[in-house]
Amino acid sequence: IGSHDGGKFSLFAQRLTLEQLIDLANERLRELAPRYRLFCPADDSLDLAVRDRDLAGEERSVNTLSGGEGFLVSLALALGLARLSSRNTRIGTLFIDEGFGALDAVSLENVLQALETLGTGGRTIGIISHVQAIRERLTRQIKLNRVGSGRSELAII
Repeated sequence: IGSHDGGKFSLFAQRLTLEQLIDLANERLRELAPRYRLFCPADDSLDLAVRDRDLAGEERSVNTLSGGEGFLVSLALALGLARLSSRNTRIGTLFIDEGFGALDAVSLENVLQALETLGTGGRTIGIISHVQAIRERLTRQIKLNRVGSGRSELAII
């Protein structure tokens, strides 16, 4: 439909799914970083862009985001994707590996509050991080301690 190889229809269907994902990610961004809103540019591509509400709605590519901004947007997209896919399948566990070190104190607090809210909703959230503030805040931890000679021990606290 629309082209001899079905490419236009495929792009149309992918764009619809991407727009649903963006809507769900923007719900999370309201909690994590209310400053940003994701959107698809009007060029019918599958690109992502961000609107910066603190800079009079300036629109820019997600490729221009700093490390901390990129982590927040990526986390919002991951949470949105989990919610989008959970319409058919229950996703009970989420693992997040690093990225927290790129956040300022306020953003880190917003992220941790959002993750705690998810945790109270019945999801198990695993965080891999070296950030001291996270280690101090988490009540249950699995620590890997080097013993030597290439061996390690797990400790659950």
